[in-house]
Amino acid sequence: MTVGTQMTQAIATVQNAAATMKTFSLETQDPQAKQTFEQLAKTLDNAVTTLKGRQTYLEQQEPQYKQQ
Repeated sequence: MTVGTQMTQAIATVQNAAATMKTFSLETQDPQAKQTFEQLAKTLDNAVTTLKGRQTYLEQQEPQYKQQ
């Protein structure tokens, strides 16, 4: 498995986790839990942005990692 493939999988995994937190936020009636899930989703969205930036950097430095 290449670094590019691993990075793509990591991004997808974190995006999935963020979506799950957003779903939990919408489904809960507890205001504190809702706030916690929203904050976690925001943190995970920020992680996705960071990972995508790293992926872009890898693709620029190592063209063989660029996803087809």
